[in-house]
Amino acid sequence: MEDQEGAAAVAEFVQILDEHRKTCEREGKYIEADIAKKRLAELRQHEENRRQEGMRSRQIAQRLGVEEAHMLEFQQFNSMWDNKMKEYEQRAGELLEAMRQRHVLDLREFHKKKEEGTTIRPKHSKDLLDLRKIQVTLAKQGDYVEAQKVKVQGDGLEATEIERARQEREQHALGTEGKLLHRQEQELKALRKRITSGAEEQRQARQQDLERLLQRYHNVKSELESQQHTERIRSSKAGSTTGVLGNYGPSGLGASRASGVGNRQPPSARRPQ
Repeated sequence: MEDQEGAAAVAEFVQILDEHRKTCEREGKYIEADIAKKRLAELRQHEENRRQEGMRSRQIAQRLGVEEAHMLEFQQFNSMWDNKMKEYEQRAGELLEAMRQRHVLDLREFHKKKEEGTTIRPKHSKDLLDLRKIQVTLAKQGDYVEAQKVKVQGDGLEATEIERARQEREQHALGTEGKLLHRQEQELKALRKRITSGAEEQRQARQQDLERLLQRYHNVKSELESQQHTERIRSSKAGSTTGVLGNYGPSGLGASRASGVGNRQPPSARRPQ
């Protein structure tokens, strides 16, 4: 607003000075007319410099605004994605820990059932059952010596069968535990793979979002540079064709008066020193 008022005041003074030049020209005061002419050229050049500087300052401010907006958006982008990926890592850690705890409980339950299985007596073989029947029959017949011999034989066979059953249970338990541990290992491996795959998807999504953000910034920056370049070209053409002061210059005084600007008197009729 102040710049516009200042430009209007200068334009009004240029109008007065140009009228003075014309008056001097009509009255044959060529020295004074030449002084007015040079003063007009100085004013026009000063106004052109002021206008160009104003345009440069405005364009710099526009570019800085674009840069600041981009930096703010970039910071917000990084903050959002950092939090998102941190939350993902925390959730992944929770899933891994939950699976490990479940595996510990499953293994503990397996060992508990294994211990309970050791208290179960194995099923006797037909040979052992036959020996026990003969042992009882001999004892009932009073043949204790033979009954004792059969008993010893039966006890040995029973001990052998118990040991064999124990070894079979142990072997079966080892195989079952191995399968359980392998299954748990595969489950952990699969979960880690899913977590790694998800993290990679997030990384790719972040990179794609970043590329879109940078492309938007590039587009805005390129558009602004194009607009500013066009503005500088137009300003240069306007300065060279219509004069620095536009309709307020010597060739546009009539238009100036028609618009009412030329009729407004400056605060002081004195020329600026």
